[in-house]
Amino acid sequence: MAYVEHPGNAYADGYGDGGDGAVAMHSPADEQKYLLSYAPLVKRIVRQLNSQVAGAIDRDDMEQIGLIGLLEALRRYGTPDETFGSYASLRIRGAILDELRRQDWRPRAVRQHSHKLRDSVRALTRKLGHEPSEQEIMTGLSLTSEQYQAYQLDENAELIASFDEVLQESVGQDSAPGPEEQLIVRRSLEQALRSLDEREQRVVQMYYEFELSYKEIAAVLDLTDARVCQLNKAALNKMKAVLQAA
Repeated sequence: MAYVEHPGNAYADGYGDGGDGAVAMHSPADEQKYLLSYAPLVKRIVRQLNSQVAGAIDRDDMEQIGLIGLLEALRRYGTPDETFGSYASLRIRGAILDELRRQDWRPRAVRQHSHKLRDSVRALTRKLGHEPSEQEIMTGLSLTSEQYQAYQLDENAELIASFDEVLQESVGQDSAPGPEEQLIVRRSLEQALRSLDEREQRVVQMYYEFELSYKEIAAVLDLTDARVCQLNKAALNKMKAVLQAA
């Protein structure tokens, strides 16, 4: 992995044009040390997101973008402590997702197809009178298991981006959260998690806390990748509703 170099004198006086004025001042050596220390976090997040976006961005490029997000987090946060990892994770994911959106990573034809399938699933739900199972969806819409999984991954990638935006709004875009903000966000997340059933909670924990991919979560829970996608989608929709109402 290539590491981000310190940009000369851009932050030589300890301040930068980050949108909120002051930023933390680290020496180039300290920044490099922290980047190396938290590089595994970047790799985990990239591996996780990479499985959702079907190679829309080269993995090395995603890691470089993630490192830029990590560097911005360091400069805003100050000296890393036990809560820095959670804050940095949001900044890293946000930087990568912003780049994905900037590049319009889902071609128009893919978006249209996804929306068409979504409408078809809703119509099938109304027809059956209940949330259709994987098999009912595949049978009702004449989808192969591979096509169904691709649909689920596409739906989840869009939802994850939306959910991450809600989380970043909760902790603040331009500065590290203070103790009171951290407590409010933690309580809000705990409330949102309580709205989930046990299996949904496990999926969210493994995805966000342990940064496992869908394939890894599926192996742990003995489920298909598509079923994990389905559980994650339901969980994030519930949590997003709770967070937005808070």
